[in-house]
Amino acid sequence: MELIKNYMRFIITVLLFTTCLFGYAQNSRNFVFRVLASKGANQVEKADGKKVHLRPGITLMQGDQIIASKGAYIGLMHRTGKTIELRAPGVTKISDIETQLANSKSSVASKYANYVLSKINDDGDNSNYRRNMKATGAVERASGTAISAMLPSSVNILNPAAVIRWNTVGENAYYVITVRNIFDEELISAETTKPYMQINLDDENLASEELIILNIKVKDNPDLFSPDYGIERLSEEKATEINTSLAQLKAEISGETPLGKLVLASYFEDNNLILDALTQYEAIMEQAPDVEDFKMLYGEFLIRNGLSKLEE
Repeated sequence: MELIKNYMRFIITVLLFTTCLFGYAQNSRNFVFRVLASKGANQVEKADGKKVHLRPGITLMQGDQIIASKGAYIGLMHRTGKTIELRAPGVTKISDIETQLANSKSSVASKYANYVLSKINDDGDNSNYRRNMKATGAVERASGTAISAMLPSSVNILNPAAVIRWNTVGENAYYVITVRNIFDEELISAETTKPYMQINLDDENLASEELIILNIKVKDNPDLFSPDYGIERLSEEKATEINTSLAQLKAEISGETPLGKLVLASYFEDNNLILDALTQYEAIMEQAPDVEDFKMLYGEFLIRNGLSKLEE
C-alpha cells in the first residue's frame, strides 16, 4: 500500500511539474514585446486588469496595454527582434504597437536585441544591475598612472570615428591629448577641459595610419598622465566580413535611435570591437541622457569589459 501511495505522489508531482513547464513555455513563446528601457512612472495593465510597474526585462502580451506617463521614454523589443520607442503619454494597446511592426522581419537584429536582454535581470531583483549605473560616472582601472581611459591597452576599430573618455583628475584640469604613429612621430595634439574627445581616423593626419598610439596628460603637471593606448584599424579582409553582416543588421533597425544604437553596441561588443561599442553608448547617452536604464546598461558594459569597476 505504501508503495502505491509513493507511486501516486510521484505521478502527481510529475504532472504538476509538466503543467507548470508547459505553461511557462507557452508564456515565453507567446510574448509580444519585452521591455528594454523605461523612464517615468509607466505601467502595464494586464488583460486581467492588474497594473504592473514597467521595468526592463518584463514581457508584454496580447491584451496588455501600456500606460505611459508624461515625459515618458519606453524602449520595447518585439519577439522578432525589432525595436520600437514610445514617448507619447497615455494608454496604448500592445496590439496597436504590434500593428506598426506587422510587416517587419528580423533575423540578425533579434540575436543582438536578445543579447541586450540577456544582460538584464528580469526576476524582479535588479539591485546588482542598478548598482552598475555608478560605473558610468567613475572610471577606475588598476593602473600606476593618474589618468585611465575607457579603453583596453590595445584595441581594434572598424568605424573611423570614435569617442575617447577618461577619468577626471580635478575640476580645473586641462588635458592634452597626443596621437603618435608607430615611429613615435606626433600626428595630432589637442587640448580640452572635458574628460573626453572625438577622434576620426579618416582625418588628414591619420588617414594613412593603420595603428595610432594615444596618450593623455594634464597640462603643466608631469605627474598626471595616462598609459599609451594602441588603436588599430581592422584588416581590410576582416572589415569586409564585419561590414557585410553589419549592413544586414542596419537594414533591420533604425540606427539613429537610442534603441538602434543599443543593438549596434551589442553587435560590436559581440565582435570584440569594444571602442566601436563604447562610441555607440556615448551616442546613446547624448541622445537620451535622462533614461536611467541606458546608464545602467552602459555601466554594465564598462564593468564587463574591464573598463571600469563597480563603486562599493
